[in-house]
Amino acid sequence: MNRRHLVLASLLAAAAFGAHAQSALDTILAKKSITIAIPTDFPPYGFVGVDLKPQGLDIDMANLIAAKLGVKAELVPVSSANRIPYLQTKKADLVISTLGKNAEREKVIDFSAAYSPFFQAVFAPKGAAVKSAADLAGKTVGVTRGAIEDLELSKIAPPSADIKRFEDNNATMSAFVSGQVQVIATGASVAGTIMQRNPGLGAELKFVLKDSPNFIGVAKGEDKLRAKVNEIIGTAKAAGELDALAKKWLGRPAGDLPN
Repeated sequence: MNRRHLVLASLLAAAAFGAHAQSALDTILAKKSITIAIPTDFPPYGFVGVDLKPQGLDIDMANLIAAKLGVKAELVPVSSANRIPYLQTKKADLVISTLGKNAEREKVIDFSAAYSPFFQAVFAPKGAAVKSAADLAGKTVGVTRGAIEDLELSKIAPPSADIKRFEDNNATMSAFVSGQVQVIATGASVAGTIMQRNPGLGAELKFVLKDSPNFIGVAKGEDKLRAKVNEIIGTAKAAGELDALAKKWLGRPAGDLPN
């Protein structure tokens, strides 16, 4: 092969690579399906119903995105720890799994506009003297590994706090309910589920760790897909669909969410 052919081959290869690198949305539309990572251990955002099918706010949002794109939703259950790796390794086109946005995550993935409200807090029985992070000294605190509350708790917990990390939310909740840990750091929705199912625990909110609306995770470089998702979110927000989803699952409207 002479030099001219080598140059032409290189240009063609580069063009093909460039087209491939920007083809996520085109691929989704062409195959008429989108793979979306969702939670199944985080009610009311995502859990397995009595029919053994995923349901919750995040599942409804995933189905809304797919419907607006005119494609089928292929839902893939993930945990807090593996949801970002699923996006990075292309096992999922989007992550709709109570994903909070922070500077560390923005280095490895991109985010859509926010689609639902959420906040993380510390909860304990009413009799527990916990009003601030300093009061966690000497106490066992359960948290789900890799979740936003794990990151926030790690920043402020005193050295003597015994932080026990569990692999998913079900394990974290079980540890609190069974008394393996005295305090739990989790999302308000998960704590609400614990309170509802175990009123004898007398659990209550002690202090807020972070207000953290939920965003949709998109792989780095997939700007066309992110723009389309933002367009869908903006239209759904204006039409009252996001408020309706929040009312259905959280008992309150979505409110003023950041773009």
